[in-house]
Amino acid sequence: MACTSPTRIRRRPEVEQEHEDIVEQARKLFSGPVDFLKSAPTLKFLPDPECPEIAFAGRSNVGKSSLLNALTNRKGLARTSNTPGRTQELNFFDVGRPPQIRLVDMPGYGFAEAPKDLVKRWRFLVNDFLRGRAVLRRAFVLVDSRHGLKPVDLEIMDMLDSAAVNYQLVLTKADKIKPTELAVVLEQTTAESAKHAAAHPQLIATSSETGSGITELRAAILEAATS
Repeated sequence: MACTSPTRIRRRPEVEQEHEDIVEQARKLFSGPVDFLKSAPTLKFLPDPECPEIAFAGRSNVGKSSLLNALTNRKGLARTSNTPGRTQELNFFDVGRPPQIRLVDMPGYGFAEAPKDLVKRWRFLVNDFLRGRAVLRRAFVLVDSRHGLKPVDLEIMDMLDSAAVNYQLVLTKADKIKPTELAVVLEQTTAESAKHAAAHPQLIATSSETGSGITELRAAILEAATS
């Protein structure tokens, strides 16, 4: 199905009103149809680059599937699993009908028990996708609030820097730690993010269970897709 261009955000002089406009447009967009399109185990299976794409990356068990389900108000859109590394394909979801934005659920990384050849295939698939996808507007890198940035997260950030892909860090499971601890993780993650050329300066703390940060994340997705 051919994609339509996302509605352009109407700018107003007042920054607060502008943000409210974006939030409302994002709410309407994600309250509409969201459909699974296809899975791509290799690049030759990628869908045609017809509309803006927003990718999601994160360590296995970071809560990526749960976040995508919360983001789209669906319980089973993205598959959740207690087995790290289960998703090893690029999964595409159309937002809107006809679609205005395409979400890309990237395979989880950092799973210790995966065979080396599987990790190698993951790196080739993700790296080639990031470097060659002209319609990719932003990647959201998910970080578990309880653990903060790990070396494998920094590797992905370096990969995105090298590929010149704009990306934004999102803390998940923010409800699982105390507010004071979350503030420390936010400060530390923001400081590290500032060292990376392709990283967006704003961080978003989210919880799939409470819905905290989901509104802000939807607005960030729409803003990235229409910029």
